[in-house]
Amino acid sequence: MNTVDCIKTRRSVRKFTEEKVPHEVLEQLVELSRWAPSWKNTQPVRYVVVDDPVLKERIARECIPGQGFNTKTINRAAALAVVTYIPGLSGQGDAPLGTCILGIFDADAAGRLLELEGQRAACLIAMGYPEQWKNGPGRKETEELLSFR
Repeated sequence: MNTVDCIKTRRSVRKFTEEKVPHEVLEQLVELSRWAPSWKNTQPVRYVVVDDPVLKERIARECIPGQGFNTKTINRAAALAVVTYIPGLSGQGDAPLGTCILGIFDADAAGRLLELEGQRAACLIAMGYPEQWKNGPGRKETEELLSFR
């Protein structure tokens, strides 16, 4: 799949099969992501993958207050990636994984549960093999998103 097709066909997936995601697949994704640019090559982003069902359930219960839909998404996912960064430091590719970024969560609670020393959780990404691929919602036209001054 070329980059343009990858970007245009990416979808948020909230229902997954029970198939486990091999660590090798996740390592390949991080291998690709490490090439993303960062300010002055500081490379502050880190990833914590949670595939322990008990810990995933605790994160869903304790870090997603009042967000029942996101709680269900986490509990359905084979794994949960917690994207972290190191404070002070200012792709899907060929893997057939479905993902959904969950931005509403308690970062402090996640940090305590995951014992994130010197890091802060930035977002949670539910991931797994989709029950089915669906066409995504329509997109705004470029002219609506871009302006020049």
